[in-house]
Amino acid sequence: MSLSLPTGLTVILALLLSLGLAMPADAAGTGKLWVYIGPYTGQGSQGIYRCDFDPALGRLTEPTLAAKTDNPSFLAVDPSRRYLFAVNEVEQWHGQKTGAISAFAIDPKTGALTPLNQQSSHGTSPCHLTVDKAGKHVLVANYGSGSVAVLPIGSDGRLGQATCVIQHHGHSVNAQRQEGPHCHCVKLDAANRFALVCDLGLDKVMIYRYDAESGKLTPNDPPSASVKPGSGPRHIALRPDQQNAYVINEMASTITAFRLNRDSGALTPIETVSTLPADYHAETSGAEIEVHPSGKWVYGSNRGYNSVVEFAIDSGSGKLTLVEQQRSHINVPRSFAITPDGLHALVANQDGKSVLAFTIDAQNGKFKPTESRVEVANAVCVLPIRPPEQ
Repeated sequence: MSLSLPTGLTVILALLLSLGLAMPADAAGTGKLWVYIGPYTGQGSQGIYRCDFDPALGRLTEPTLAAKTDNPSFLAVDPSRRYLFAVNEVEQWHGQKTGAISAFAIDPKTGALTPLNQQSSHGTSPCHLTVDKAGKHVLVANYGSGSVAVLPIGSDGRLGQATCVIQHHGHSVNAQRQEGPHCHCVKLDAANRFALVCDLGLDKVMIYRYDAESGKLTPNDPPSASVKPGSGPRHIALRPDQQNAYVINEMASTITAFRLNRDSGALTPIETVSTLPADYHAETSGAEIEVHPSGKWVYGSNRGYNSVVEFAIDSGSGKLTLVEQQRSHINVPRSFAITPDGLHALVANQDGKSVLAFTIDAQNGKFKPTESRVEVANAVCVLPIRPPEQ
């Protein structure tokens, strides 16, 4: 017996839904993401680029130039996703020996960027920044000069004059890379109380108490945690439950696992593991590190060996067990990001001049290659966000 028209349409609709084709991703509750890409400018790139990512299809659209600005090598957004901030990784700005930070307004309907203002980063070659949990301040790490600064965010998203600048001092064992301090990352804990600053030149993670009202940093007690001399701590990532922190060491190509005391801010080392296969001995360096939103896995990128390595996290001890090395089409992965839903990863290939999309297996956390790839020359940072209206 033939189906009536309404029933037939229902069957067809059900089939289309099963294939993810019946309605826009937004209607299904898995709306598109805006992806901002920060490259080194010159040789084909002019500033910050933007594209869309469709989680239902796992596809990136072709990037377009969102804002012209010099060397936006790291990007961050405020909690409301109304403002985007970028470092300008330069050594001279407006005739001063300093880099800069640029502020942009995000159009809530289109994702377009409107420049607001720039301020000095109060140090040379700023390479990382973060916005505090209240959206009141930007904290920036200056690699060249080895300093960290805090700048207030106005109600209109514009950056004010720095409320705090701290200059690091000292060196470590590698005379070429660690002749002085080199701040490479600044992150805040979930409670907005502690700022953790990776200093590659000192082989330390400096720990500061952070006052969100005044925008001031003061040395914690204890003031730092150390990694093995010559390791070069680059970036740090925290588990969602704040029990552990993981540092990727650029020079040694290792990850150091720490236990984080949420009351005192102290970091206690647990173990250090290599990000490389035992039989690999060519030149390489660690770059980015991310913990999956589930807290089950941590990932690190290798430049040279050209991979994203995955470790499973023991929920009790915080120790790491190798899962896999993903190398498909990866070429000097300077940065990568996990989408907010934890189902995809986007990898910025600096030498591959591209951004790649991967799916993440919900059972084991493995990156699975897709055919989605877009070209951006010298891509070094990738930032996927939900539009403010989602």
